[in-house]
Amino acid sequence: MNDSDITTLMKEHGIRPTANRIIVAKALLEGRRPLTMSELEERIGSIDKSGIFRALTLFKEHLLVHTLEDIEGVRYELCHSHDHTIDNDMHMHFHCEQCGETICLEDFSIPEVQLPEGYLMQSATFVLKGICPKCRKHLG
Repeated sequence: MNDSDITTLMKEHGIRPTANRIIVAKALLEGRRPLTMSELEERIGSIDKSGIFRALTLFKEHLLVHTLEDIEGVRYELCHSHDHTIDNDMHMHFHCEQCGETICLEDFSIPEVQLPEGYLMQSATFVLKGICPKCRKHLG
């Protein structure tokens, strides 16, 4: 996905694409996994923490990012939904308890849950925990 694609995705989500917002979105995309605020700061370097946080807050309000929590705190990932009114890119994640990495399992949808009458689900976080293949190989 290039800058033009990112700009288009932002516009589809009702976000005005500024230089800083494009940089933050690109960092999320290039991360290839959900990233913490610290990881984003380290990757970007040219934008201070408050600027990154403002972009992420706006992205979350417009459903351009997913957030999930693991042992290291909140992680962010770019949502590939092309709709700012519904998140149709919800998927599972896997957190390796050995190396600490959290990865997307994009081919595995979050199971449908029947909520009691009157409840409206707007998002869901589904994190499986265990040992990733790389770490498992080292365990013998």
